[in-house]
Amino acid sequence: MSSFKFLGINLTENLSWTSHISALAKKAQKWLYFLRKLKKAKFPHRVLVNFYKRAIESILTGNITNWHGMCTAQDRKTLQRVIKTAQNIIGTHLPSISNIGEMRCLHRAKRILKDNTHPSHSLFTLLPSGKRYRSICCRTTRLQSSFFPQAVRLFNAPSALLHV
Repeated sequence: MSSFKFLGINLTENLSWTSHISALAKKAQKWLYFLRKLKKAKFPHRVLVNFYKRAIESILTGNITNWHGMCTAQDRKTLQRVIKTAQNIIGTHLPSISNIGEMRCLHRAKRILKDNTHPSHSLFTLLPSGKRYRSICCRTTRLQSSFFPQAVRLFNAPSALLHV
C-alpha cells in the first residue's frame, strides 16, 4: 500500500506530506465557493473574515504543528495560494501559512512548558544564562525539521523572547 488515510491525515510510504497538503488545499478550495457567495450577498467584512478563520483557515491549519516543518516549499506555495485567493475575495490582509505555523508551534510549546507533567517537558531546558533554551542535537534533517527542534529555534529567536 503506497498511501492511506488515518485520523484525517494522508500518509504515504515515503513519509512526505505532499498528498496530505494537496488534500487540504482541495478541501479549502471548495469552501472558497461559499466565501465568494457571502461576498456576493454583501455580508459585512467581519463576517467574511470570521467565516474564513472558522472554515478555511481551520482546514488549512489542522495538525499544522506536525507537518509545517516537514513540508516542501511547493507545499507551502500550494496552501499560500488558497490564502491569497481568500485574501483577494475578502479584501484584507491575512496571515501567511508560515506565520500561522510558527504561532501555533510557539503556542503548543508554551503549553508544554507550563505543564510539568507533560512527557516532553524535559526537552525544553534552559541554558545556564536562563535566557535561551538548549538546542536539541539532530543528525538528520527530518528530525531537525520536526516540532521540538523547531520550537526551540523559535523560542531562541530574538522576536520570540518578547512573547515568552
